[in-house]
Amino acid sequence: MEKCIICKKAQNAGIHLYTSFICAGCEQEIIHTETDDPRYKYFVEQMRVIKETKIVT
Repeated sequence: MEKCIICKKAQNAGIHLYTSFICAGCEQEIIHTETDDPRYKYFVEQMRVIKETKIVT
């Protein structure tokens, strides 16, 4: 199980974007959310962590 960057819950199914995981439920919600929906801004803010560089040693 991995922790979703959107809902913060441990999930089995989803997608990996760079080093981040988005669960299948959140992925579907993002896909079907219009840009004028207040949740859209929330999704964009949550996905900002994707562009953060992570150095693994």
